[in-house]
Amino acid sequence: MKWKDSGGKIVHLTAYGLRLSDVITEIRRSESPKMIVVGAEKMPGEVFQLADWNVAVTNQPISEVSALGIFLDWLDGHRLSKDFQGGKMKIVPSKRGKSVINLS
Repeated sequence: MKWKDSGGKIVHLTAYGLRLSDVITEIRRSESPKMIVVGAEKMPGEVFQLADWNVAVTNQPISEVSALGIFLDWLDGHRLSKDFQGGKMKIVPSKRGKSVINLS
């Protein structure tokens, strides 16, 4: 496979892999470019063999899009929970309704 021959690594997101929390540090430390393959019900078995990491975001049913989003958040150091500088507004979490602060 050209990707692996050129030094790339494959991260396969599947319900049958190792826990994300157990392998994320190793994946982050790898300086190789990464291809992320999102598993689905008809995934060929060869993908499990080709992957450098078979990763379970959760061992429960989850949509492929959700698995990818969660994985990318973990890979990038949980950026979804951080405040970003330079924004024009900020949404304040609330139980009901909308609470927005205008920062500009």
